[in-house]
Amino acid sequence: MTSNNNDGLTPSLAPALTPSLTHFDATGQAHMVDVAEKKDTHRIAIASGTIRMKPGTLAIIAEGTAKKGDVLGIARIAAIMAAKRTADLIPLCHPLALTRVAVDFSIDTDQSSIHCNAQVETLGKTGVEMEALTAVQIGLLTIYDMCKAVDRGMVMSDIRVLEKHGGKSGDWVSLVDGAA
Repeated sequence: MTSNNNDGLTPSLAPALTPSLTHFDATGQAHMVDVAEKKDTHRIAIASGTIRMKPGTLAIIAEGTAKKGDVLGIARIAAIMAAKRTADLIPLCHPLALTRVAVDFSIDTDQSSIHCNAQVETLGKTGVEMEALTAVQIGLLTIYDMCKAVDRGMVMSDIRVLEKHGGKSGDWVSLVDGAA
């Protein structure tokens, strides 16, 4: 039997979630985390992801002959815009004043794929992991959108945070697949 609060959590589960899931209060209700008492620090997050495609699709992108234009240039702008709009897309994210968003794409002809890396920075009270992840995902989705007419089977994968720096918890570097 679930509680009547429409969140699907039983009252007995709510206290167990509180210590590890900061977006739930003691009663299991979703809330935006209060960061008022946190110190402003320089915060950096780096995220990455990959989109695999047919070799012919990759050639169109690499040669700059896509009918819709410069695929990677447009995907870079979309990724930067997405990082800036993350709080509008993810309900409990804080709106942040970003100080830097850098997005890079690399073509991997051996794997018929494009890798996206996004580095996002701010001077603030909360981290920018979600902004970096959003930038990567939207950059890859933009590649898909611009090339779906020739390849609907493209696959996005391995979207993840590689590094995070700043704040009370300090530095974190992913050890998955030797990344970072």
